[in-house]
Formats: sequence, structure tokens, C-alpha cells
Amino acid sequence: MVFVTIVLDGVGIGEQPDASDYGDQGSDTLGHVLASEKPHLPNLEKFGLGCIKTLPGIAHVDQPQASFGKMTEQSAGKDSTTGHWEIAGITLDQPFPTYPKGFPKDLINRFCEAISVSGVLGNRPESGTVILDECGAEHMATGLPIVYTSADSVFQVAAHVGVVPLTQLYDWCERARQEICVGQHAVGRVIARPFEGVPGAFKRLSTKRKDFSRLPHVKPVHQVLQESGVRTISVGKVADLFGGVGFSRTEKTGPNATGIATTIYEIKKASASTSNTFIWTNLIDFDQEFGHRNNPEGFAGSLMEFDRALPAILEALPTNGRLVITADHGNDPTTPGSDHSREYVPLLYYDGGQARDLGTRRTFADHAATVASFFNVPFACSGQSFDAE
Repeated sequence: MVFVTIVLDGVGIGEQPDASDYGDQGSDTLGHVLASEKPHLPNLEKFGLGCIKTLPGIAHVDQPQASFGKMTEQSAGKDSTTGHWEIAGITLDQPFPTYPKGFPKDLINRFCEAISVSGVLGNRPESGTVILDECGAEHMATGLPIVYTSADSVFQVAAHVGVVPLTQLYDWCERARQEICVGQHAVGRVIARPFEGVPGAFKRLSTKRKDFSRLPHVKPVHQVLQESGVRTISVGKVADLFGGVGFSRTEKTGPNATGIATTIYEIKKASASTSNTFIWTNLIDFDQEFGHRNNPEGFAGSLMEFDRALPAILEALPTNGRLVITADHGNDPTTPGSDHSREYVPLLYYDGGQARDLGTRRTFADHAATVASFFNVPFACSGQSFDAE
């Protein structure tokens, strides 16, 4: 048996009732992108996307291929780690710490002392490309690390590979994870951000990025599945968000095209196997390349890219397989600012049977309950299976 979950990173479907608590009132990632760019999404339309709610240019079909609904985030926060943890059945009462004004002086001083440098550059929330443009030349001249954050709970360290060897950058981040970003400063992720190039033409080396994640305090659903004999495969950054916990194998991918191709390959491989397999994919371009950079045109292009791939994904899926398409938060590229947005996430659930209206789910953890039920593995969480009456 094969169960596939694909997270369209950042593809929210409208503000949650508590959006104003996060400064996100009016956000509607999918609706606004569809209205402004008018992408052609015939396969997602047939799948049932327009049945979730009224969407510009997407018809409500009478007989969708998949069951449809939307899920509500219960956890405090709106970052990728929080979203994925709740999708895996872990609900957070307290948000991971974030630093809208940069990291406090005492934390930076302890980091500098731990890695034996006299200071850092940056230390503010910023786009990765912008921070490199502004601080890259000084970094190359001084060797001082570039430290920055974002709307997510992240402590990011950037360094030029010609100035700081990768092994040294990784060591710096490992020390930050183990010694600095702990207690009240236990961020969701410490991220090593290597780059290359010359001033005016710096390039981030995404394939050499390394995440040092805060480990889950309870077992996520995929770890429980793994311990019960189910093969668990991460495609993209999913495993990074759990510190690698609970995955039998991790396939690191870059752009969405690679993630989609890898997912199809893994589905076919699993279909030919006698082992039960759970494949969890994150497609990052929506969020990383277009949401954070306020680029609705690029966002729409990624939606069309995924739409074109959907038939091949379904063709690879075995007859008794399951497919979930959802998201982890919103990231509306049409609104001011570049932060994530507190939104419902779309839910499309393909089980080969009669499509039904799944309504507004109370929690992302309904996904975890559904996966566990499919593999007949006991798992305690606050969610309820999509298949439950």
C-alpha cells in the first residue's frame, strides 16, 4: 500500500478567523494569485480545487476526482516547521521564537564566543538574496559570518565557500543548535546558507544548504509508521523540519520540477514493492522563490507546472493508493511584506472512490490520523481521519 502526501509550500486558501492576530487579515494566497495572474489549471479543476470555495477562473465541477475541503491550523505560529509538525499530528500551544528586530545582543555574543569570531554581519529579518547583496562583500573582506532570520523561527548563517569552508560553516551551525539556540531561544531551525560568486553576482548554493532542526518532543506520525514497519520517504525539505527523525530515506531536491519527478519515481518504485510506503513531499518554489519575493507571476507559473504533472502522479499511483495535496501555511505574494500568512490550507484527498465534501477540518492533524488509519497503525493525536463518518 502506498500513501502520498504533497505539500504545496505556502499555498494557502484564505485567511483563518485568527488571521488578524498575526497581522494577516485579508490574505488569500491562492485566490489572489488566481485573480491577478489567471493561470490555467485544468487538472486541479477536475480534481476538485474549485469545490473547496469559489476561486477565480476555477470551475466547481459536479463530479471531482478527489474529495475536497480545507484544514485549519490550531498550532500557535505560521511557519513551515509548525505547519508540518501539525500535519504530522503534533500541535504546538506555544509558538517557536521569532525575532522581528533581530537576535538579542547576548545571544549574538555567545555565538561569536562559541565560534571564535569578533562579530557578525546583518542580524535582522531579511531575504537571503538581499542580505548577500548588502553584506557579502564585507563578509569576504572580514570573514565575519552573516547572521539573519525571517518570519520563520530560524537562525540562519551565511558564508562564502571561498572564505569559510563548508565543514566550518556546518560546525558553526551545529554549535549554534546545541549551545546557543536552546531554552527560550530554541528556534525551529538553524540553517547553514553557503554561497559563492563575487559582489553583485552572489549565488546561494541551495543543494549544500543544511538544516539543524529542533527535534519533536513527541513522536510524529511518520516515526510511528516507521516503527511499525512502514517505509517512510521524505522528498524535499520535509525531513529537515523533523531533524531527520522518522524517515527511512531522505531524497533532497531543489526546484519543484525535481521534487515532482522524484515523487513520481518514488511512487512507481513503491508500487512495484510489497512494502507499505508513505511518501511525503514538499514542493518549495511557491514559498521560497515566489511568495517571499512578492512574485505572483512566478507563483502562478509554479501552479501550472504542478497542474501539468498531476496526471502523471495519478498514473503512477497504484489502484489502492492514496494521495493528499495540501499546504503548510499561506504566503500571499500580492500583499505588502514577504512573511507567511495565517490561512486555511487546501485539502484534496484522492482514494479512487466517490468524491465527497470533507468540509472545514478542525486541525491539520486530521492528515496524520488519516495516514495512520490507512496503514492500520495506532496513533494518538487530536485529529480525525478523513475517512471517518
